[in-house]
Amino acid sequence: MVQLKEVNQGGFVWCSNYESRKGREISENPHAALLFFWKALNRQVRIEGFVQKVTDEESEQYFRSRPREIQISPAVSNQSTVVPGREFLRQQCKELEEKHPEGSMIPRPRHWGGYRLIPERFEFWQGDESSVQLRLRYFSENISGKKEWRIVQ
Repeated sequence: MVQLKEVNQGGFVWCSNYESRKGREISENPHAALLFFWKALNRQVRIEGFVQKVTDEESEQYFRSRPREIQISPAVSNQSTVVPGREFLRQQCKELEEKHPEGSMIPRPRHWGGYRLIPERFEFWQGDESSVQLRLRYFSENISGKKEWRIVQ
């Protein structure tokens, strides 16, 4: 599960700890899917594609845009690891704040940054009460050196 930070022509961007379980899985297999599900509307969108890290500059820019207290979290969090408890994390936050007092910059951790999913397929699904479903799939192809989208029903 990710929290999208940006959608642009390049793809879908989120940030995470590169050393987390998710980060390790992406480095081993850089293909992923994003799923947006709206149960009340009986609709979903699935986007499949190739995942790559964003540039250090993009990661740095996003990190700097976050409020100071939100910059501290990725600096002290070893995502996907067992910690002694919440108080342990609070103490690490306090120590980092003391090391970098108000007015000084919190350095972006080297293990934290952005990923971009470059879409290769879109699937739009719509259901109804009778279990009749409409599914439209779009995929990209390189046709004469140009990326084009095709539909499969």
